[in-house]
Amino acid sequence: MSKNVRISLYILIPIIIWMISGQFVAEDVQDEIKQKTISAVVVSDSKAAFITPTITLNASAISEKRVAVMAKTSGEVMPNNITQGQWVSKDQVLCRLGVVELNRTEVKAPFSGYIEKIVKPGNLLNRGEICAVLIELDPITFIAEVPEADIQKVTQGQTVLIELVTGETITSTLTFVSKSAVPSTRSFRVEAEIENLNGLIRDGVTGTMHITTNKILAHKISPSILLLSDKGILGIRTMNGNNVVQFLPVQIIEDAEDGVWVSGLPNLIKIIVLGQGFVENGQTVQATEQTAT
Repeated sequence: MSKNVRISLYILIPIIIWMISGQFVAEDVQDEIKQKTISAVVVSDSKAAFITPTITLNASAISEKRVAVMAKTSGEVMPNNITQGQWVSKDQVLCRLGVVELNRTEVKAPFSGYIEKIVKPGNLLNRGEICAVLIELDPITFIAEVPEADIQKVTQGQTVLIELVTGETITSTLTFVSKSAVPSTRSFRVEAEIENLNGLIRDGVTGTMHITTNKILAHKISPSILLLSDKGILGIRTMNGNNVVQFLPVQIIEDAEDGVWVSGLPNLIKIIVLGQGFVENGQTVQATEQTAT
C-alpha cells in the first residue's frame, strides 16, 4: 500500500466512523466547559522533532533543445554517412544536396547533439523542408507538477531524488519553480536539471520525483488516536496542566512505519492515548502516564 493511500485512509476512517456513529467531538471549549465529570484517561508526553518531509510527484525528462534543421535550397540528398541516433558535433554537415548553388548545398548542425530523424540519401529535399531533427541531451531536464496545496513548501535549490522507470536513481536540485499555476490542473511546474554526458537518460523517460522540503517541527502519533470534530476537523485530544481535556487540530505531514507525523501542536504536549473517545473538551480528567513498552 502506497504512502499516499495510507495517509488517505487515516483521514477517511475517522470520517466514516463519525458518520456512522453520529458521535461528534465538540472543539468549542466554551460550549463544553460545563462538563466536569471526572474520567480516567492514559496520557503520553510528546515532544516535537524536526523532520524533512518529502513531496512525491510523477516526472518526465525533456531534452534541452529539439530543432528541426531545414534546407535552404532544393536538391537530391547525397550520401553523407550520418544515421539516425548518431551523435554529431556543432557545424557538422547533416545533409549534403546535389546542387551547385553556392553556400547552400550543406545543411549543418546548429549545436552538438543526437540525430533523432534525418532524410535518407536519394530523397529530394525542397527549400524549407526538414533535413534532420537534432536533440541535445546534456543537460536533460526533469519536469513535474506540484499541487497548489504543497507549493508553499517548495523552493528552488531543494534536493530531489528521481527514481526512473528504467531502474536508475538520480540526485539533483530544483532549478526552477513556477510562479504561475497550470490552468487545467491548478498545479505548479518544477524542473530539475540533470547532467547527462553520455546521453544515457533518454528524452521522454518517466520516473518518480521526491522533493526534500525544509525542516519543520512535528509530532509522531498513532493514527488510532485521530478524531474528527463536529465540524469535520481532524485532530487529537490532549490534556493541559490543569488536567483539562482540549481538542487540537492537526495536519498530517508524512506517513511513517510506526505512526504518522502531524503538525499544528505545541512543542511539548500531553496527548490522550487511551480513553479519548469517552471524554469531552473542557472536562477535568484523572490521568495515568503511559508506560514504556
